[in-house]
Amino acid sequence: MIKHLRLLAIAAFAGIGTAHAQDLRPLCPDRPGLDTPACIVDRGHLVAEMGAVDWSLDRDASQRSDSFTFGDLLLRYGVTSDTEVQLGWTALGTVRTRAGGTVSHASGTGDTSIAVRHNLSHPDGSGFAAAIMPYATLPTGGATLGAGDWGAGLILPLSYSLTDTLGLSLTPEIDAAVDGDRHGRHLAYGSAIGITTALSKSVSSAFELEAVRDKDPAGHATEALASLSFAWQPKSNLQLDMGAVAGLNAASPDVELYLGIARRF
Repeated sequence: MIKHLRLLAIAAFAGIGTAHAQDLRPLCPDRPGLDTPACIVDRGHLVAEMGAVDWSLDRDASQRSDSFTFGDLLLRYGVTSDTEVQLGWTALGTVRTRAGGTVSHASGTGDTSIAVRHNLSHPDGSGFAAAIMPYATLPTGGATLGAGDWGAGLILPLSYSLTDTLGLSLTPEIDAAVDGDRHGRHLAYGSAIGITTALSKSVSSAFELEAVRDKDPAGHATEALASLSFAWQPKSNLQLDMGAVAGLNAASPDVELYLGIARRF
């Protein structure tokens, strides 16, 4: 499966295949940001999304961890006019941990995710758009990035266009998250909420907040995040993005910065 994902990524970002923009909905990638959109990829078309580089920092009184991921790939394919399937995988991740005078490094690939998104209202994401999205994660990654066991969940993407340039988004979800000891699952739930703004015909931004309650048997915690992201679509089938995420409490990573790209075929 990993070999197939690599071949698909190379083909996608090398520009194999074209999409007829005049016949398609506006490009609506999952990236960037914390919310999940309710829009659906046009039937018979593929959207390839990749996090080119992602850095996050998590530190406390005893240690500091810097994490990098490269090639965080998501492939979305339109099966019908209101249903798409998704396949995700992270090509490489590295973690550098410093505790006292000791520094350690680890690296590896990530788990594989599969999902189906079915739109219930406005598959182009306009007006009031709603969708349902069950997903699962498969333990294909190594110890550095992989969870160690399978997980699953249900996401309910919602959005509403207030004006031509302003919109609201909400993404509640419930998960069977993998335990911290890498064996078994526990309940996690939460939601992201955000406001999106079209700054011009090709540039948009989003400000979002997210809270997730994680009931790991090793200790319950609530992660709280704030995000600011920007997306630029220089062409109808291409998007470049960047964003920053800040942790709002001790249970959250301190900061995350990322760059990415999305392309439709």
